[in-house]
Amino acid sequence: MKRTVSLLALLALLVVGRAGFAAEETGPQGADTKQAAGAPPAAGTPAENVPVLTPEEKAEKEARKACKIKICDILATKNPVGDDVSCDIVKTWRGEDIVKMLGGKIDWPWGNATCQSKLELKRAPLAKAMSEAAYTIALPSQKVRCTLAQKDKGEPYVVEIAMAPKVTFKDGKASEGSVNWGEALAPLLIYPLIYASTGLDNSTNVLGPDVVTMVNEFATKKCAEVKTELPGTKPN
Repeated sequence: MKRTVSLLALLALLVVGRAGFAAEETGPQGADTKQAAGAPPAAGTPAENVPVLTPEEKAEKEARKACKIKICDILATKNPVGDDVSCDIVKTWRGEDIVKMLGGKIDWPWGNATCQSKLELKRAPLAKAMSEAAYTIALPSQKVRCTLAQKDKGEPYVVEIAMAPKVTFKDGKASEGSVNWGEALAPLLIYPLIYASTGLDNSTNVLGPDVVTMVNEFATKKCAEVKTELPGTKPN
């Protein structure tokens, strides 16, 4: 059971939120730019711990930021009229950061993990969630594909999983949530654990409180970070 719940937590990190549009501040992707040559590290930060983004990681981060601005603008203006949100989300997690996230609960036998998904959000429900006293957003099924690199040479493992998140808002804040996992495709080595983990969450909603926390954190803290870049806040 401990291993199943731990894998469930990892799935939440890689798929539900941290792998999506709210992830660019976490882990090595939280560094905005490469440290200038010869420049001293920030106080209390060892030079060897200063993350350096690869060109691919920088491109991923910029794409997620653009998506975040779209969503946060709708949440801020509460305007139901306009374009819906459609973003191609890609997030690469470095193997060493995944090990830290797992906290020694289970081993991570792979290297980097890259997750990608097409995020589709209707504008009107997002606006209503912020403006109405009570509102529930039920997203259509969203498929996430994660590629797990092997530490030694060999073909990477590929995991595909569907989910249809549902979030209830009260007075503009998430109060209830669920992931609603769907069909999963994975190598035989890990499929039984994924099947057990997602089945457990679908029946007991273990991740419900985490979904609520992630949504509220995104709508407040994460959106505050791009407040000055929101189109709806700029004078015409």
